Amino acid sequence: MLVALAIVAIALVASGRAASLSAGATLDLKLRLLAGFVAENRMNELAAKRAWPAPGIYEGAEQQAGIDFAWRSTVSSTPHPAFRRVEITVALPEKPSHELRRLVAVLPREP
Repeated sequence: MLVALAIVAIALVASGRAASLSAGATLDLKLRLLAGFVAENRMNELAAKRAWPAPGIYEGAEQQAGIDFAWRSTVSSTPHPAFRRVEITVALPEKPSHELRRLVAVLPREP
């Protein structure tokens, strides 16, 4: 009887740990999906405005599904003068070093 009780206890601990890991992975997946929306929104806004941003670093914040995200846009020149490279990274404001999403694109200069 004691051996059966020990086996059940070990199985319950293992299943609890698995459920905890699954919940953490689900939250991380949700944050990465929403961060992708933030990055795509920033990039699509530049494309829709036909913007020609100056090289440099731009930062801001945006909210998706009630969660605040910090974004950073790094604009750099390319070897071809008619294009700019734009790299957008998104993270949580309290963890700016933990990048959730990175999006890189090249914007053309509109005539």
